[in-house]
Amino acid sequence: MQHTGIRALTGLASVAVIAAIVAVAVGLFQGSFTESVPVTVLASRAGLVMNTDAKVKMRGVQVGKVDSIEARPNGQAVLHLAMYPSEMHLIPANVLVDLTSPTVFGAKFVDLVAPAEPSAQSLHAGQVLDSQHVTVEINTVFKQLTAVLGKLDPAKLNETLGAVSQALSGRGEKLGQAFSDLDSFLAKFNPSIPALSRDIALSVPVFRAYGDASPDLVRTVNNSVKISQSIVDEQHNLDAFLVSAIGLADVGNDVLGTNRKGLTDVLRLLAPTTDLLNEYAPALTCTLGGLAQIQKSPPLPEPSINIAASLTWGGERYRYPQNLPKVAATGGPRCMSMPKLPFNTKAKLLVADTGANPVGYGNPQLLLNFDGLKQLLYGPIDGPPRNPAQVGQQG
Repeated sequence: MQHTGIRALTGLASVAVIAAIVAVAVGLFQGSFTESVPVTVLASRAGLVMNTDAKVKMRGVQVGKVDSIEARPNGQAVLHLAMYPSEMHLIPANVLVDLTSPTVFGAKFVDLVAPAEPSAQSLHAGQVLDSQHVTVEINTVFKQLTAVLGKLDPAKLNETLGAVSQALSGRGEKLGQAFSDLDSFLAKFNPSIPALSRDIALSVPVFRAYGDASPDLVRTVNNSVKISQSIVDEQHNLDAFLVSAIGLADVGNDVLGTNRKGLTDVLRLLAPTTDLLNEYAPALTCTLGGLAQIQKSPPLPEPSINIAASLTWGGERYRYPQNLPKVAATGGPRCMSMPKLPFNTKAKLLVADTGANPVGYGNPQLLLNFDGLKQLLYGPIDGPPRNPAQVGQQG
């Protein structure tokens, strides 16, 4: 009896050990003893072939698994991932998520794709990621195709296929030529695909700008509609305006046509004057600038008139023939530091080429014996100067 009990206990212990080994092996295979970090993925749908315990990979290396899948009433799927803690620091926080499969009929897995500009922060526990793309399964395609075929009427489908067959009958050569021409066109178009891709990429900012400006563009179109409607409503007044404008144009044409020669002569005669004004435009600008400076001068404390008077020496009188006015004198415009003069200065005297120079060479200015003094003392004196031989000199 004792040996029989020992044998029973030994067998029971062996079975328990074998069951424990199997349980540990299954747990190790399922990753039950592996520490994990929870991460959530939101997707438009999980797909028909996405199961729990599906792998989570990044660059082909498994970094976790799908712990559970939750379906929401709006059709959205929530995937709860169990990530390996040892791999979390290698995954950026802004990682992209794709639900894809290696083959058309294969089971899906979660593929983590590194973004173009990875963030400095790593993926952390409890973070929620949005799925960018979910691969369409072949059974989904078959399901949609079955739904489409279920809506078709076999008689109408047969009639349609018969019409297509009749339309294509006897046109094989033309279809072949069309495919040949299409192949030639694609062969010519193929080198332009990189440029087309670049143009499409560059068109994105343009379309974004149009998208941002679309409210203003729509508002402009609405305003143009209102303007057009206003023109339609006021078409009678517009017609009257155009008729009046035509009549005014006819009158103006008559006036200008009749006086064409006179207007031409006026413009021709004004040309020298306008040329002269154009030449002396800088001097006129200085004059107007000086008047503006005078206008800015402070007013007098009381209404009055200021008179500056002084006694000056008499200048030499004009002599013949050296002081005759010069025809076509030159000199051009001179501003002489005007309109703003420096402090404690005065404008320079401009001696123009006109034939009259009050400060000519050899002119002493201060004259004691001149005709003006004699006229002042003795009155008008008839006859030539006292020294006729010195014409042009002092009398």
